[in-house]
Amino acid sequence: MVKPKILVARQVFPEVLEHLRQHFDVDDNQADTVLGVDGLQARLADKDGVLSSVADPITAEVIAAAPKLRAVCNFAVGHNNIDLAACTRAGVMATNTPGVLDDTTADLAWALLMSSARRLPAAERWLRAGQWQGWQFIQWLGSDVHHATLGILGMGRIGQALARRALGFDMKVIYHNRSHLPAEKEAACKATWVDKETLLREADFLVLLLPYSPQTHHTIGEKELAQMKPTAHLINVARGGIVDDVALISALRQGRLSGAGIDVFEGEPAFNPGFLELDNVTLTPHIGSSSHNTRLAMAMRAADNLIEALAGRRPPNLLNPDVLR
Repeated sequence: MVKPKILVARQVFPEVLEHLRQHFDVDDNQADTVLGVDGLQARLADKDGVLSSVADPITAEVIAAAPKLRAVCNFAVGHNNIDLAACTRAGVMATNTPGVLDDTTADLAWALLMSSARRLPAAERWLRAGQWQGWQFIQWLGSDVHHATLGILGMGRIGQALARRALGFDMKVIYHNRSHLPAEKEAACKATWVDKETLLREADFLVLLLPYSPQTHHTIGEKELAQMKPTAHLINVARGGIVDDVALISALRQGRLSGAGIDVFEGEPAFNPGFLELDNVTLTPHIGSSSHNTRLAMAMRAADNLIEALAGRRPPNLLNPDVLR
C-alpha cells in the first residue's frame, strides 16, 4: 500500500518522525532550513500533508502549488501563518495544538513579569561587568509583585493559568476580554472583568495574551501606553505586532513605563535594535512554550491531527470546520 506523502517543515524530535513514518512517506527538514514561500511550494508539490510551524507561511500561493494537499497541521496554538480561507477553498483541513502549552507559556509570562519587576537582566549584567563594590541599602530597587494588580488582556486558557499563579502572591487580578468568563472560572481565578481603559489605568503588570490578527494589530500603541502608570510593567508573550514596538521603546526610554518583558517582536526574528539600548526590558527569543515536554507534546498533537486528517476523519483540533461541507 502506498503511503501518503507529507512534509515536516521544521526540525522535530526523532520520536515524532518515527511516529509519522508508521503512517506516511516522510520528507523531513531536520537541517531546520527556513523554507519560505518558494521552498514550501517546491517541497509541497507532491505532498498530501504538512506539519508546519508558525514560521512557515502557508499562503494562498503555497496552497495553489500543492494540488494534492489535504491537511496543514501547525505545531502551535497560533495560526496566523496559515491562510485559512485559502485552505477551505482548496478543501484543505488546517489544525493547531491548543491546550498542551498553556501552563508552560504561563510560566514564561510569570518569569518575565518577575524579571522585569526586580530588574534582573540589568542587575546581572552590572554584576558580571565587575561593578559591584559592596552592598548598599538603596541599590537596584525594583517593584513589588505581591499585593500588586495584575492586568490580563486576553483571558483564555493561558490567561487563566497566569491568574492562578497570581493567587500565591496575593495579587488583585483584573482582565479584559470581548466577553466575560463564566462565573465559576472568574471565581477560580479570583479575577474581575473591567473595560480596557480601566485595565490600562489600574494594572501594575499588564500581560498580553490575545491572538494576533489584523484587528489586534497595535492593540497597544502610543495612546494605550500613555494611559498606563509610569510605574507599570508590560509583558508580551502573545504575538509580535500586537504591540507597537517603536512606541514601547519610546515609553521605556523616556521613563513613561517602568519596565517590560518581551518574548515576541514585530518582524521577528528581526527586531527593533532600540530594545538593545534599554536596561529596563527583559528580552527572550519567542520561547513561550519552549520546554522539552511541552514542545514534544505539541509536535505529537500535530502529528496525530495529521494522521486523523489524512485517514479521512475529522482531526480533533480542526480550525476550519467549513471545509468538511
